[in-house]
Amino acid sequence: MAGWIAAFKVIPWAELILAAPALVKGAQKLWATVRKQESPALSGQDPVARQRALEAQVDELRRELTAASELVTNLAEQNSRLVSAIEILRVRTRVLFLATVIMAAALILLAVVVLSR
Repeated sequence: MAGWIAAFKVIPWAELILAAPALVKGAQKLWATVRKQESPALSGQDPVARQRALEAQVDELRRELTAASELVTNLAEQNSRLVSAIEILRVRTRVLFLATVIMAAALILLAVVVLSR
């Protein structure tokens, strides 16, 4: 049992828990912004006004792209930490399984020796 507790201590739970609300909030904000956005009607405007409106749209899209890339980067870092922790747990599980098999074999051998006397 102590081995499992030690295995879970390797996972940076505090970092994961602290990062989760910010990631969720950022994703919700990004999703709300994308869903609400409507394209302004550009027809019937003079070319200068249309150009300004298009430049404003490009600036907004750049800001959204930056926010989305930061969110994806944070998610990728969190995923990387989880994969590392899972790999450590996988190795420890194999070691524990191997130790259990060795102990079971030793117990069987001991039982055979004791019963044969």
